[in-house]
Amino acid sequence: MQFVHETLPQRVRFASGAAAEGLVAEVAALGAQRVMVIAGAAEKDLADRITAGLPVVHRHSDVVMHVPLEVALRARAAAAKQDVDVLVSVGGGSTTGLAKAVALTTGLPIVAVPTTYAGSEATAVWGLTENSAKTTGSDPRVLPRAIVYDAALTLSLPVELSVASGLNALAHCVDSLWAPRADPINQALAIEGARALRVGLPLVAAEPDAVAGREKALYGAYLSAAAFASAGSGLHHKICHVLGGMFNLPHAQTHAVVLPHVLAFNAPGVSDAEHRLAAALDAPTATEGLARLGNRLKAPRSLRSLGMPSEGITEAAQAVVTAAPAGNPRPITVDAITGLVRAAWEGADPR
Repeated sequence: MQFVHETLPQRVRFASGAAAEGLVAEVAALGAQRVMVIAGAAEKDLADRITAGLPVVHRHSDVVMHVPLEVALRARAAAAKQDVDVLVSVGGGSTTGLAKAVALTTGLPIVAVPTTYAGSEATAVWGLTENSAKTTGSDPRVLPRAIVYDAALTLSLPVELSVASGLNALAHCVDSLWAPRADPINQALAIEGARALRVGLPLVAAEPDAVAGREKALYGAYLSAAAFASAGSGLHHKICHVLGGMFNLPHAQTHAVVLPHVLAFNAPGVSDAEHRLAAALDAPTATEGLARLGNRLKAPRSLRSLGMPSEGITEAAQAVVTAAPAGNPRPITVDAITGLVRAAWEGADPR
């Protein structure tokens, strides 16, 4: 056994109903006096409530999916104008992503308060979209200094969005099994994250107003993101980044649709990890386990239903092959990826 594993420096607070107290403690620990709160319109009331005890000088609500460059530039200008010394993001992946876009050029610290299971808060990965192309990268400046997890804040997330967001988290687990820096430690995190999500997401669907399932799902989402942060971005995420940037598809739902097809494609090349993932999903094979979970959760099935045009399949496949990371368990060819994307567009059963 030989590997190099990097654990990212970050403090995690996990306590339901304690977001406001956690934020006060984390902002004080940074010695910050001028807070910029980033939260979209849907999270405004929630953000106002949990940041009431902070020295807020600016509240920023201009949040857009996939972080268009012009949106990032406006947020950076606002941070400079208000001379802020810390960013507090309250929301899902788009909100965290905008905070990262500001931190990327300013070096401002981020305290992230997730309200979904996106996982961006636990990674040093940033993304910006310009001219229908999404560019991603990794930079230690964008890793939030602290995460304040409060499962009670996810109670308002509708079941349909909870399912998509949770399957997005599961995609972090799956991609971590074969990503460029996959190692036994991040694989262990990924397997435990998958198990927690397999248990938690059906509880969220069955009892959306109960905290227990939300806590389990949030715990799984963090583990999956921590694994992904170490392992790097594999084939699945490259496909979804291309599709999201090219066709402006909803982020979490795109991951939910594409994931079963990438797993079925790569599983034969990672037999040991596949067996462990199958056990975590409580099924004879990982592909079967994911299919059962998707059926149970009524997960979205096709890219067509998300608004992707059929004429974009070939162009997307070619872009994926160009962006795909080295070392994938199976050869990545235009024909193979075209078939995979077409199957996901049609909503075919990957089994």
